[in-house]
Amino acid sequence: MAKIRVTKKFHFEMAHALYQYDGLCRNIHGHTYNMEVTLLGEIKHEEGHPKDGMVLDFGKLKKLVKDKIVSVFDHSLVVSKTYANKHKSHLSEITDRVIVFDFQPTSENMCVHFAYILQQVLPSSVSLYSIRLYETATSYAEWFAEDNK
Repeated sequence: MAKIRVTKKFHFEMAHALYQYDGLCRNIHGHTYNMEVTLLGEIKHEEGHPKDGMVLDFGKLKKLVKDKIVSVFDHSLVVSKTYANKHKSHLSEITDRVIVFDFQPTSENMCVHFAYILQQVLPSSVSLYSIRLYETATSYAEWFAEDNK
């Protein structure tokens, strides 16, 4: 059977700071992130079934990504554990949506993290093919399943 890729786009606002970075990104700043999630799967062939002809209902993909990523990260401040430990008292004063990671919150690391999240919740009938995470209109990180086997 033919394999097909389907892609859905998402966007959210998120702030981050890169601990001890040698440029302006060491300061708390925000981005409008755009993310493309691409799945790989076979088209469902069940005549009369409401999902006949689909790899996965786009509505189901939208709900998974919104529940597990967009609603969690939208309007959040994301920092590393090192950054959080150094600025603990100030973080609670400026926002109540702080997400702390063991890693530096770069686009590259966030892309890998989002791939891990989605791989845990996708139905077995599809696989995560790629994620493209735009930090700006001209800069993005990309994760491909074939590169991570």
